[in-house]
Amino acid sequence: MTTAGADGPATAETAGSASPDGDAEPGGAVAPPGYARRLNVVSALVTLVTGAVAAVLSWNLGVGTLAAPGAGLWPLVVGVAMVVVSALLVLRSRPRGDEEPFTKDAVTVAIAVASLLGYAVLFELVGFEVPTLALLVLWMKGLGRESWRVTAAVSVVATAVLYLLFITGLGVSLPHLIAL
Repeated sequence: MTTAGADGPATAETAGSASPDGDAEPGGAVAPPGYARRLNVVSALVTLVTGAVAAVLSWNLGVGTLAAPGAGLWPLVVGVAMVVVSALLVLRSRPRGDEEPFTKDAVTVAIAVASLLGYAVLFELVGFEVPTLALLVLWMKGLGRESWRVTAAVSVVATAVLYLLFITGLGVSLPHLIAL
């Protein structure tokens, strides 16, 4: 399918228009049925694997009993629920007709997830303040394309508020560099 516009011919990939905020408008590109089914299966498999990993990790935390639940009981329940629902989605993954192809926004989501994993690792090694500030700067400036002024202000203030709330106010034992 091709359409022609004032700027010349368009391909099937560019036939749909997008609003300035990146949302597809009605009549936008829709994934072909075979590709749409693969998108549905891949999406369901990602959540299935995530649920399985969460269930295994929560089991390692200790489930306990219903009378005396351990730290891993509710994460295990959520992980198992994710696996069950995802398995059903894989089995029922037929195209619905409203699937959109992956775009560059999928890369943004992948970067956000990878940065959270990096945050978890750095949190243990460096402490709370530096990874939190770095994550907020990455998300606001790198992914959100905010101005440096807004990025700096929000990142510093949010990190300070979180520090005061969790470490000072609630006395949560988090690894941190600054001792108040």
